[in-house]
Amino acid sequence: MAIVKVSPKFQVVIPKQVREDSGIKAGSKMDIFAYDGRIELVPIKPIKQLKASLPGLNTQIDRESDRL
Repeated sequence: MAIVKVSPKFQVVIPKQVREDSGIKAGSKMDIFAYDGRIELVPIKPIKQLKASLPGLNTQIDRESDRL
């Protein structure tokens, strides 16, 4: 676990190992929220990068049921 210090401007530096493990690069967008007394940062990934991330999900549309 890494420890970071909050600057006078309330900024923190994400440690290099955490950035590398999470795939965070300069300019990456993050979702931030408070949860159960802690702060969580979640990288926002482009929708194209999520393609095939849910194997077995049926993405076919049944056009017959749309006509009823």
